[in-house]
Amino acid sequence: MPTRRGSPPCRRGLPHSPERPSREARGRAAWRLGVVAERRCEQALARAGFTLLGRRVRTPAGEIDLVARRGDLTVIVEVKARPSVEEAAFAIPPRQRRRLAAAAEALMASEPSWFGGPVRFDAMLVGADGSLVWLEDAFRPGE
Repeated sequence: MPTRRGSPPCRRGLPHSPERPSREARGRAAWRLGVVAERRCEQALARAGFTLLGRRVRTPAGEIDLVARRGDLTVIVEVKARPSVEEAAFAIPPRQRRRLAAAAEALMASEPSWFGGPVRFDAMLVGADGSLVWLEDAFRPGE
């Protein structure tokens, strides 16, 4: 299928829409939004008395957005930034919960000093308007 001169074809052979950014540009924007959302969540954790132990912690089982501790409680935090908090609430499906639990288990083996008491899995949902909802004990492994 022919394309307009100067417009690279997309997968379907049609030229890119001038109104829609490229996939690469959308990916960069999503990454920046994620970094900003994580910073907001770090601030909320600090205001609640938590000490940040790790940010974007990579394990063989996957990445953990934030790890924080207050007293003997260690919190594994999944940050979700979406256009609305409501959309973010549906962005942690069971498969991702299993991956987070496996990543936390790997982290416990590699950083045992970060753990010593209860472990909680929280979700922090950030809307594009800056709203933040913190779901404490958002899920438990095996649920």
